[in-house]
Amino acid sequence: MDRIDTLSWREFDADDLPALTGLAEACLAADGGLPLFAQPPLLRARLLQTRTLAAWHGDSLVAAVGVGVPERPDTTTDATARPATATGIVHPDWRGRGLGSRLLSWASEQAGDADLVVTTESWSPGADRLFTAHGLHETFAESVLRHDLTALPAVALPDGLRTEPVTPQVGPELFATYHASFADRPGFAAPTAEEWLGDLADDDEYRPDLSLLARDPDGQPVGFVNVIGVWIDQVGVVPAWRKRRVGAYLVAAALRSLAADGARDAWLCVNDDNPAGALYRRLGFADAGRRARYLLRRH
Repeated sequence: MDRIDTLSWREFDADDLPALTGLAEACLAADGGLPLFAQPPLLRARLLQTRTLAAWHGDSLVAAVGVGVPERPDTTTDATARPATATGIVHPDWRGRGLGSRLLSWASEQAGDADLVVTTESWSPGADRLFTAHGLHETFAESVLRHDLTALPAVALPDGLRTEPVTPQVGPELFATYHASFADRPGFAAPTAEEWLGDLADDDEYRPDLSLLARDPDGQPVGFVNVIGVWIDQVGVVPAWRKRRVGAYLVAAALRSLAADGARDAWLCVNDDNPAGALYRRLGFADAGRRARYLLRRH
């Protein structure tokens, strides 16, 4: 077994992105989680932060952490000071030797007296034990679900419902449906229509042709599904139309469209406290890991 004292430690940067990708892929293969983590945009956002530290065994990257340190507030009494952020990963073959604890302790030191938010895109029970032992507590967790598109669910169109693809003309109605569908959820922070629709328009993988807006017999919008790439990004149903299979139909329709478009699988994430998780699993989605966020509070 290779010894920990054979490792070399140094900062890393964008030139190390191929090695970081390989490390992320190894963690996802072992733990499951968000597959987007191994792709450059999210990998850069999570690991290529203002301060970095990595452990190498020869030419092999075995552990890495990135820490985003906020600027100091103008006054020491500023209650709105942002927390530091961190994400770290350890190769499965090198776990159980204290590397995770070293990365987390280093991240905590870099944060100084700021609160520290730690994000993991490939959650594991071992990571949870490590974070808990260091005084962090979980503030967010969601399951990553995958659907094999060779087996598609059959859901009948609810009585009185009709659907249409999303077009620029229905943008305001789409946003209004989103707002009405989520406004009663605890902690809902409403964006403006401009922000929400702008984010969709700016996403190169947004599929308005596969996304759907559902209308009642009077033509009023009552539900929607947004598709980004092969991801069911958001599904919403207004309160008056819940428990009528609207959400199930919209998801099933999106899965059929993705399959017809040539996709082999579809993905979505669902918060652990969201009852829709049971619906997605009934529709054939299978658990493919978890992602989570933890907080070390210092104030």
